[in-house]
Amino acid sequence: MTQPIKCCDQSYTEVEAKDLPLYCPMPSMSRWNGHPRVFLKIEETGEVRCPYCGTLYVLKGWPVKKAAGH
Repeated sequence: MTQPIKCCDQSYTEVEAKDLPLYCPMPSMSRWNGHPRVFLKIEETGEVRCPYCGTLYVLKGWPVKKAAGH
């Protein structure tokens, strides 16, 4: 996973398929940014914003093929 960067006062984090299922906060985030863990659906749109902290996650190489039966 790449390091977060700041864009327009919002956090932006690029994630890969190996990081799925996606949840926030991620282990690499600072403890001060902690909030209850929330799982985020990124597979269908390629990006999602955390409802707690506003971090924008972008899926690298999107779209991801869904596994059969999921």
